[in-house]
Amino acid sequence: MSGVRVVELGPGSPAPAVLLALHARALTLGLAPPAALTGSWFGSAAVLAPSVEVVAGALPPAAGSGGGGPGPVGGGWVGYLGYPDRRADAAPALLPGSAGGWTSCVLRLDAAGCWWWESLDDDDCPAWAREALASERVPGAGGSVWVPPDRVVHRAGVLDCLARIAEGELYQACVCARFTGTVTDPVSLFARGVTRFTPARGAFLAGSWGAVASFSPELFLARHGRDVTSSPIKGTLPRRGDPAQLRSSAKDVAENVMIVDLVRNDLGRVAVPGSTRVPELLAVHPAPGVWHLVSTVTARLREGVDDEALLGATFPPASVTGTPKHAARGLVAQWEHHQRGLHCGAVGLVSPVAGAEWSVAIRTVEVGAGGAAALGVGGGITIDSDPDAEWQELLDKAAAVLALG
Repeated sequence: MSGVRVVELGPGSPAPAVLLALHARALTLGLAPPAALTGSWFGSAAVLAPSVEVVAGALPPAAGSGGGGPGPVGGGWVGYLGYPDRRADAAPALLPGSAGGWTSCVLRLDAAGCWWWESLDDDDCPAWAREALASERVPGAGGSVWVPPDRVVHRAGVLDCLARIAEGELYQACVCARFTGTVTDPVSLFARGVTRFTPARGAFLAGSWGAVASFSPELFLARHGRDVTSSPIKGTLPRRGDPAQLRSSAKDVAENVMIVDLVRNDLGRVAVPGSTRVPELLAVHPAPGVWHLVSTVTARLREGVDDEALLGATFPPASVTGTPKHAARGLVAQWEHHQRGLHCGAVGLVSPVAGAEWSVAIRTVEVGAGGAAALGVGGGITIDSDPDAEWQELLDKAAAVLALG
């Protein structure tokens, strides 16, 4: 393929073992740590950057409308964008508002189980990369300890949200809380989580600022050429329950449909008129510890709309704000007595070869440079919400990550 060197390497070890081998190599040689995307990014099972300097404050390139979707990725900008509303009266967030860096090569595991070396600089596959694919490393303990959120604060926020909905000020809003604690080995925590429950949009990033271990199930944006897709999640049920209950739940269905309309509105700001479609509505998908209702919205971007304009029209993600979006964003800042930080932001990769993909940063562990950690959790509130059920939903969503130990 033009613009990237591609070398077929064949079958190898699972992505978590390869990531751990790359991380050990980086520590030994004093290199920047690796980054990893696992699950279903760019139509692949994993995309690993062997060493990438993820710099605090770095923003993604504006980019264009190139990129062909599934297939070679080659490299590009990898990083995250934190949720933009940062409370001035709350304790500082653990991580910078954004971070990112450029990688000119990746190891990619395709959906059929074949590893590939890909380089934007036309470099051949080095011996150490082939050695990493044979690694049998297993993750260590990770050492996470957690303190639960303040239930009283969360309940008060939900009750006020319900009152605002009853008054017609809102239709729906996402009210969040956060677990706090410590994590001593973020890469092992991530490798264990990927091994145990294979999140659809897993991501690992690290730098001098700290680390991100994300087990997100949600696609925020996938932009391939001028075609863009978003798959918002709204509606949750513990995995022990019957998934058919989600489709029969008036609350969960209403919550999902409202957010689908909000995503359509956001994409409509940059899409070709009449090109927005909903090819999947209210599908039930499994996620770590829970079932979710997932819908998919697609659109064709107007000529000249780059990734910066696309993010400007859609960020922060609709599913973690509410509707109307501006009013919901202002109110959740009053209800949540903490900065969201990365939680409810986005993690992604912008490739000149494959396009751009972003996850919604939920089920995401943030680890500061000193080991302090946070895990944000949230849920959509509608007129049919029960405060006790909403609290239990937060616990259900967090349970799989907290159990990693």
